[in-house]
Amino acid sequence: MEHQQAKPMARLRGALTAGNLWLYILSLMRHERKIYAYGLPERIEKDFLFRPSRVMIYVVLYKLEAEGLIRSEFEERRKYYHLTEKGKAALNGAKEYLALLAKRL
Repeated sequence: MEHQQAKPMARLRGALTAGNLWLYILSLMRHERKIYAYGLPERIEKDFLFRPSRVMIYVVLYKLEAEGLIRSEFEERRKYYHLTEKGKAALNGAKEYLALLAKRL
């Protein structure tokens, strides 16, 4: 019986973790003034209990910046990312939607 439940839970975890990595990145940016991409896998693992690959992080950062949800700037040789107003609105909308789903479950 436990084995049957493991597959649905694995799918759920996949959909709520790596499948929505953008939520976790924006959430971390909301709490900090700037984020350096290299340390994000460790931060996400600590705060959200899964560890995405560095490649996945950079792909998502690229997409978020292209969509205007974050912006980047160089300080010396490091590239830092910041949350934009559009990104804050997207994060708030996602949180409201997830809260609505949680209530209905």
